[in-house]
Amino acid sequence: MKKPQLQKISKELKKASKLHAGQAKKIDNMVSALPMKSPMQGKISGPCKTAAKRKFKVWPSAYASGWGVRCTRAGGPSKMGKSKKKK
Repeated sequence: MKKPQLQKISKELKKASKLHAGQAKKIDNMVSALPMKSPMQGKISGPCKTAAKRKFKVWPSAYASGWGVRCTRAGGPSKMGKSKKKK
C-alpha cells in the first residue's frame, strides 16, 4: 500500500473506537518509518527513451525499459557501451 492510502486508513481508524485508535497508532509508526522516494527514481530521460525506441522493436518492454534506465544512469545515449577506462 502507498503512504496516502495508509494515512487515510489511519484517520478512519482513529474515529472508530479506542481499540482501533491503537491500530491507527501502529499504522502511523509504520508510515513514518517508510523511506522517502527520490523524485528521479525510475524515470528515463527523453533522449534515452528515444534511443531505446529506435533500438528495440517493442516499446514498452522489460528489455527496452531496462536499457533506457541504464542509459540514463550512464549519462545519456552517447555514453552507452563505452568504457570509462582510456588506453
